[in-house]
Amino acid sequence: MPLIAAIPFLVLIALTCGGAVYYGVVLWRVLKTARTLPTTRDGLTMAAPEGGWPRVCVVVPAHNEERVIGELARSLVAQDYPGLRVVFSLDRCTDGTEGVLRGVCADDPRFEIVRVGSCPEGWAGKTNAAWRGVRDSVGARDAELLLFADADTVFEPGLVRASVALLLERRLDLLSLLSRLTSEEWFERWVQPAAGFELVRQYPLDVVNRGVRPRAFANGQFMLFRRGLYDAIGGHERVKDHLLEDIAFARYLDIVRKSMPSRWGVLMTDGMLRCRMYRDWDSFRRGWKRIYTEASLRRPRQLREWARRKRLSGVVLPAAGLVCAAAGPMVMMWDRPLGWTMFGAGVVSVGVFVVTMARIYVDQGLGAAWALTYPVGAWRVAGLLDEAARDLERGVKTLWGGREYAREVKA
Repeated sequence: MPLIAAIPFLVLIALTCGGAVYYGVVLWRVLKTARTLPTTRDGLTMAAPEGGWPRVCVVVPAHNEERVIGELARSLVAQDYPGLRVVFSLDRCTDGTEGVLRGVCADDPRFEIVRVGSCPEGWAGKTNAAWRGVRDSVGARDAELLLFADADTVFEPGLVRASVALLLERRLDLLSLLSRLTSEEWFERWVQPAAGFELVRQYPLDVVNRGVRPRAFANGQFMLFRRGLYDAIGGHERVKDHLLEDIAFARYLDIVRKSMPSRWGVLMTDGMLRCRMYRDWDSFRRGWKRIYTEASLRRPRQLREWARRKRLSGVVLPAAGLVCAAAGPMVMMWDRPLGWTMFGAGVVSVGVFVVTMARIYVDQGLGAAWALTYPVGAWRVAGLLDEAARDLERGVKTLWGGREYAREVKA
């Protein structure tokens, strides 16, 4: 076959080989992370610290969460941590959230409810509720550790104990956990894994947890602070106007690392922490756009770059491998070496992609076969990233926690 006629096939082979290398590196990093980092289940076997367990207070900010908060409350009642205190900080609730909580834990002296009737100017609703939960509660006054959790999470009985053991053993000042997300709705199976994978791509766990120059990241679904650090940085008042307070905390700790040394870690839970982030497609779209917007520091250019990268890595590279594998036998009729090269590269690339994504999907609690849907999810996530960029440029406000927020666009 003449060289000029072979150029399209060579480009296809190059993309296919690029896909094999890309997903091979992803698989290596996933396996490395699993080998070198513990999960919270490893903390279950750790012995109690000398001098006893530190005092822990769980603070849960909540706005109209009557559909989900009962399950969280029951899971906190079942915790085996000695002397645990729990504060539910109800942010301008107009539904039956408080009634659900009283039905679950009214007779348990470890539990407390703080009512937040307003949100001051310049504060996000969630950060204000968390701050009020610490400031206005009895349970948080003498706590040595503060654990902030979202209302849509569910704890296994030993989660608090295992997390505290890991924080102490790893000498961390902040431990955050990645939950296992539910997969009941269509978008939770088809799009959510790709959305989560994009966030982890931006904040790989091996980079977040490394000892030298770790990347600043935390997950607001579960943040366990040493009280001394929380107070020293000013608590939630430090991040009062942020719509992604978890990453804002981590970035601030990174900025003040030299003057205020601290260590943070982010670990997987192996199913010990579950979360249903969104109950319908519309809230899913709005929620993930908010997450990506804040993660990009409100930069439309960055969001569009992520969208292009998502389409290339999640759609183009797997498709190139599939086309190479399928077209290779036909090309053999005209050029056997080229056809065999295409077929071999395609088979390897598709195989590496499937094995890699199957491992990631299984870790998310889905079957390995769902890995084949990843390109569909990647395409939808790229669309969300582009939507987020357009919303920023058009001045579309963010609706979150019963309040609208105008966002400043950054170059």
